[in-house]
Amino acid sequence: MMVQLLNGLAFGVLLLILASGLAMIFGLRGIINFAHGALYMFAAYIGLTVTQYTSYWVALIVTPIGLGILGILLDRYGVRYLSARGYLDFILLTFGLTFVLTGIVQTAWGTQPRAISPPEILGGSTDVLGSSYPIYRLFVIVVGLAVAGALLLWLRRSRIGLHIRASSTHREVATVVGIDVNRVSATVVGIGTGLAGLAGVLAGPYLSLSPNMGAEVLILTFIVVVVGGLGSMGGAMIAAIALGLMNSIASVQLPDFAPYVPYALMIVVLLIKPTGIAGTRTA
Repeated sequence: MMVQLLNGLAFGVLLLILASGLAMIFGLRGIINFAHGALYMFAAYIGLTVTQYTSYWVALIVTPIGLGILGILLDRYGVRYLSARGYLDFILLTFGLTFVLTGIVQTAWGTQPRAISPPEILGGSTDVLGSSYPIYRLFVIVVGLAVAGALLLWLRRSRIGLHIRASSTHREVATVVGIDVNRVSATVVGIGTGLAGLAGVLAGPYLSLSPNMGAEVLILTFIVVVVGGLGSMGGAMIAAIALGLMNSIASVQLPDFAPYVPYALMIVVLLIKPTGIAGTRTA
């Protein structure tokens, strides 16, 4: 049972990192980034190449930064440019970006499953309350929870966090009082895509890499954001951990039902509370 709970927590924190970025972008821009899964997939392959030529630690730092820069460019030359033209244009842009990134990955790395080699220090297993468990998955759990805590503190205690919350709830008022909403938006989209990059590198040694991995996780990430409450960071974090734990337990106890657990959770939550666990907030 302990191994199942830890597996669920490890997968849950990956969803947490991904969903946090998606929730931040939605909270500020009011749009769903359908390329989020493709960015996660692309980052995993970039991390694979960086690891092969340098080390995993370099990939863990460089890849999220690179994805963050890509996110800033996406905001500057995509989101901001299309913001006055309606949601459909942005949906088409992100779907197009998904196909482009998938094509790049298939051409550069092929379609066969790949994996990132974890550093030696994180290899092997250790004893956790009488159960043997991979050290790398414990590392994923620690990093995921640390990122979640840092994000919440940053949003609630920092000046830029205050600007993000103000811009997401009262955009016109924020502009009037002198907040540069476009700069805040670029920051949020950059951090959101950077988080997708971090999740991709963390998933590399844990889950197999394939051009379809982005599409598979994107649906779960959407469910997490909806269940947590659109635009709510805290709600998305709670929903991600809950979904990871439920999915892990169901895959062992009720394997035939496991694929339907995310949808069942979403239906139950929306029937009880249509706005999600935390409603519609930024943090």
